[in-house]
Amino acid sequence: MRNRRKFRLLRAALLLIMLVCLIPVGQAYYLSYRHEVQQKGLKNSLENPKIELQKEENTKATEDMLEKFGELYIQNNDLVGWLSIEGTEIDYPVLRCAKDDEYYLTRNFQKEKDKYGSLFVKGIADVDTPGTNFIIYGHNMRDGSMFGTLDRYVNKEFCREHDKIYFDTLYEERVYEIMAVFEVQLYQEDQTFEYYEFYQAETEKEFLEFYENVKKIALYDTGVSAEFGDTLLTLSTCSNVGEDGRLVVVAKRVEKGSF
Repeated sequence: MRNRRKFRLLRAALLLIMLVCLIPVGQAYYLSYRHEVQQKGLKNSLENPKIELQKEENTKATEDMLEKFGELYIQNNDLVGWLSIEGTEIDYPVLRCAKDDEYYLTRNFQKEKDKYGSLFVKGIADVDTPGTNFIIYGHNMRDGSMFGTLDRYVNKEFCREHDKIYFDTLYEERVYEIMAVFEVQLYQEDQTFEYYEFYQAETEKEFLEFYENVKKIALYDTGVSAEFGDTLLTLSTCSNVGEDGRLVVVAKRVEKGSF
């Protein structure tokens, strides 16, 4: 009788432990599912906008806006564009908060707290003109969302087959060709190349310093070169190369029809 009671208590304890262990798994699955549903909704608003900007809503910022962004812009006017890369799960809006560069690190498109965050640029980024370079940041999520599939570019063959990045601003559609892929550790004592500080090259010397550093630490040669006057796009996410590791993809803007 006593042994049977002990067995029941042990079984109950094991079931309780199993349930406790499954709670984080269930939460992760729910958050992943919710994120997927939200992104599908945003994608649908992009491809099939049902709401148009009304005349009274038109401002200098919206008068030349691409029609497809109208509904999304009404939902969140921090929107600056849409990023997509074939062969990956990357197909998301890009946001910018004027008051806090890291606001969208932990918030979704609806401005809700969300561990997935959003793809975002900092206030210094000149997306519309644009300047020499701007950087898009995003989390490297385990389920492959956000920049979770950017690490496919560690493979040279994958890059060769998917060498284009599509980034549409609110005002024009753009194409970029991947120039370099590299991994670095931030905040090292001997670190001299701070890619995350490069936005505008006022001189050819400044441009070449960035360009030569990028090519020197690139994982492989893409065969794509750049020169002073070219416009660059940089994607940055976390990497497992070590503490504060980053995976970085740099691309050069090309004209449509040139490929």
